[in-house]
Amino acid sequence: MSVLAYAQGGAIATDKKKATADSIMLPGKVLWQPNPKKAGLYSALVPGLGQIYNRQYWKLPIVYAGLSVAGYFIVRNGQEYRSLRQAYIGRLGNGPYTDKYVGIYDDASQLKQLQDDAERLLNMTVVFSGVAYVMQVLDAITSAHLRNFDVSRDISLQLRPVVLPQGAAGVGLVMNFR
Repeated sequence: MSVLAYAQGGAIATDKKKATADSIMLPGKVLWQPNPKKAGLYSALVPGLGQIYNRQYWKLPIVYAGLSVAGYFIVRNGQEYRSLRQAYIGRLGNGPYTDKYVGIYDDASQLKQLQDDAERLLNMTVVFSGVAYVMQVLDAITSAHLRNFDVSRDISLQLRPVVLPQGAAGVGLVMNFR
């Protein structure tokens, strides 16, 4: 006995002989339909795993290149911030100071301004990296939702004259799906 539920012009097959639980059965073929919750969970646990689950392998280099660049800038900006912070703290002490900024920035207020700028840049890098991480999770979810979305050439949009029941005339918008 086979139970079919219709979705987006196709039927989801629950018969184990014909299809798996994550598939759509169309006349003549069975299409694999990923579960959006699984894709999002996989992508949240390991970046890119949701894209692998969705069988969109071409997105992996984009995900890992973005995360690698983000990691590089977090490390680089963190080192720069710590270096400026140590130089600033050293300048505030009473003893002689030696840092890589001697002769370049002689005033402690200049180092304080550079330290604040480096901290702001580090914070923005961390926020943008978090946004990129969330975007790859959302990409996995939306790709799973739209995996077998039917974009047919039979969709048409037309403007037609319309006569309303009260006798008034107007222009109507008609969308045909076949």
